[in-house]
Amino acid sequence: MLSTAAGRAAAVVFMASGILTGTLASRWPWLAARLHLSSGVIGMLGLVSSVGALVTMPFAARFVHRYGARAATSVLTVAMGVTLALPPYAPGVAVLAVIFVVMGAAIGTQDNAMNTSGVEAETLAGKTIMSGLHGMWSVGVLAGALAGSLAAQLNVDPRIQFAAMGVLIAAAGLGASPWLAGEPATGPSGETDVPRFVWPRGLLMLIGLVAFAAIFVEFAASSWAALYMHWTLHTSQATAALAAALFALAMAAGRLSGDFVVRRVGPTWSVRGCGILATAGCLVVAVAPGIWIAMLGFVLVGAGVSVVVPLAFAAAGHSGTSPAVGVAGVATISYGAGLAAPSLMGGVADIASLRIAFGLAALIAVVIGAGASLLGRAAADAPALVPAES
Repeated sequence: MLSTAAGRAAAVVFMASGILTGTLASRWPWLAARLHLSSGVIGMLGLVSSVGALVTMPFAARFVHRYGARAATSVLTVAMGVTLALPPYAPGVAVLAVIFVVMGAAIGTQDNAMNTSGVEAETLAGKTIMSGLHGMWSVGVLAGALAGSLAAQLNVDPRIQFAAMGVLIAAAGLGASPWLAGEPATGPSGETDVPRFVWPRGLLMLIGLVAFAAIFVEFAASSWAALYMHWTLHTSQATAALAAALFALAMAAGRLSGDFVVRRVGPTWSVRGCGILATAGCLVVAVAPGIWIAMLGFVLVGAGVSVVVPLAFAAAGHSGTSPAVGVAGVATISYGAGLAAPSLMGGVADIASLRIAFGLAALIAVVIGAGASLLGRAAADAPALVPAES
């Protein structure tokens, strides 16, 4: 992954994006307590954030194709950093919802640009690197979650914490810009080859559904781990944040080793194994009698969702009419999980409990293993990449 400048620059922005997610996930108990939010309202806030992402995501391919993944990734990473500083200042739910819509729009478009740049860096490197890049995103989630746990332990005001992390994210976007892969389209085809609105069809749609299941489970764990620990098992906020950090650590480890594993056993068996781990992890969380069993469940979930999304984006980026089109097509359907996960998890928690909500996540995780052969089929059509060790 780090053998080229483009790969190293992509790793920086992937990590910066993860820091935003980890920061938010670790401090949800503080936000919930400050504004007296119920699980249903928290689910609604996640829903509106996903709406912001999904509204912009289908149009992202044209934007990224026209201006280039390099410029788009840099600008949108800075925008994400700015939006991260805002949630602690929200005076109420309505303002917080508006902030999350804007943040979701920035995240959704940046995600397309970042993954497109990653696919192009992979092509330049001549070897598989997408799992490793997504591993750096998970490292960022871990860093953000650990910082959040430490900040909660030290009673650091989240307004200071979120602003500091926002500045760090923006600096990463600007600093990595000169080395990112992805130049703007040139010539008349740059305006006509990419549709204004991208919706996946055929195999890309099916790949998107497998990624949907993985992202649903990922969002369920990353968004609700701290709240589950704090509300269901009655831990401190610092211990609750540690659950989010352990989930992120397991996911990071799986992704950082994912390229090696996929080259050895192939994408089909890699994804099938991930599906088993994710399903088992959600079930363990759902029935956990105590803190450390629940922590183990979140570790299993993190390992289970680790390589599925990187493989989906890599297959889509290599098989589309352009990397931006392939990534946008799968992202549009798969990130619908970000729309479904908060509302379903929060709604089930309100009606029944978070334990039942994680039982629902276990059922959805079954789809990952069931659709493993689809990613194997897509990988067979992707350009050959030389082994990493060559």
